[in-house]
Amino acid sequence: MHDVGKIGVPDSILLKESSLTPAEREVIQQHTTIGADILRGSASALLQCGTETALSHHERWDGKGYPHGLAGRDIPLYGRICAVADVFDALTSKRPYKAAFSLKKARHILNEGRGSQFDPIILKLFLANFEVVEAIHRQYQD
Repeated sequence: MHDVGKIGVPDSILLKESSLTPAEREVIQQHTTIGADILRGSASALLQCGTETALSHHERWDGKGYPHGLAGRDIPLYGRICAVADVFDALTSKRPYKAAFSLKKARHILNEGRGSQFDPIILKLFLANFEVVEAIHRQYQD
């Protein structure tokens, strides 16, 4: 649900096999606000959480994320949790522009983002349960 806004991003950008231009990067960054707009206004508590998550899952703990440059605990909890899961999924999934990283490499990259990209407490909990994450990943990998 966090990436529902990608429906508003052209496939030519989503599936591009080379680096994005600055203009293309701006377009893909709009998926957070597009997604929030799609989900906003629902009476469903789940979709209200989805609105918050769609909007904030690319914010960074250090304030260098988007769309609003929120930092630390100003980032909604759902967005902070989703950020870790989203990056793990991106790292361990094959994409048109890259091969999937190993689980070991993904864990290392995530750990490098502790306190800068990710909420350090949420990342600590994710990594403390990495055996469970690995089991789920193996069960559902493409």
